[in-house]
Amino acid sequence: MKRGRPAIRNLMHDTILSVLTETQVPLTVSNLARFASEKTGRVLSWNTAQKYVQELVEVNKVQPITLPHSKEPGKEGLTVYTLKK
Repeated sequence: MKRGRPAIRNLMHDTILSVLTETQVPLTVSNLARFASEKTGRVLSWNTAQKYVQELVEVNKVQPITLPHSKEPGKEGLTVYTLKK
């Protein structure tokens, strides 16, 4: 039996996954951080949200989608995230 309080990492992973299941569109890291902060009542910085999203990408729960750059052809633009299907 585990003792002590649960890790924040597990809470934020679950929160990010629930935010992605509730939305129908892919979200950026800043949007994920904002929605997760509203949902948990804790301030989640962009850097921390990026780290947790990257961990979820590595375990194949979240899929990154890189959009083309809006003004410069041939360059990569924003990266948005959605649930892995």
